[in-house]
Amino acid sequence: MTRMPISDTRRRVLAGLATVAALPLLPRSARAMTQAQARALIDQVMGDVQGIINSGASESRMIARFEDLFDRYGDVPIIARSALGPPARSASSAQMSAFTAAFRGYLARKYGRQFRRFIGATADVQDAHPLQSFWEVVTTMTMRGQAPFEVRWHVSDRSGGNRFFNLIIGGVNVLAAERQEIGTMLERRGGNLDRMIQDLRQAG
Repeated sequence: MTRMPISDTRRRVLAGLATVAALPLLPRSARAMTQAQARALIDQVMGDVQGIINSGASESRMIARFEDLFDRYGDVPIIARSALGPPARSASSAQMSAFTAAFRGYLARKYGRQFRRFIGATADVQDAHPLQSFWEVVTTMTMRGQAPFEVRWHVSDRSGGNRFFNLIIGGVNVLAAERQEIGTMLERRGGNLDRMIQDLRQAG
């Protein structure tokens, strides 16, 4: 059992760990990754989150470590491209690189600041099974004073390593929420991607 702090804003928090990729962009096959590897990946992610929270580090240091965690365990380029959605198709390579870096930092700041409050929850890896072309790892989260709820992690080896790219939290796909938020931010800036990238670097 991995014990991991969590807050009442569980969907926002867990979204920060994953923020997601679209199914059309998914990897070639889940079979190269074993069931044991899929389970171990998510167990390691949850354990590392716990280590960061309990480290006693400053907020800025914790946020930097969360950003490193996204890099280490998340398929960040796929996550960022999916979060941007259709505008990613017309973005230049330089714009996508800048957006990916800004988005990663944005996620670390946005969600990392909340983790200090996430005390008293437990997380258990229950199962892992192939789903379409990837693995789905099923975990159960238990918060103090609340009924357990399910979190499903989608993982693959698309980028040459075992990484997560999506979360389904209590039946809610995090992809939709993140993509909608980024889409709204871009719309408010008249579709100007460069402007949104600049603002994203300061947001969160």
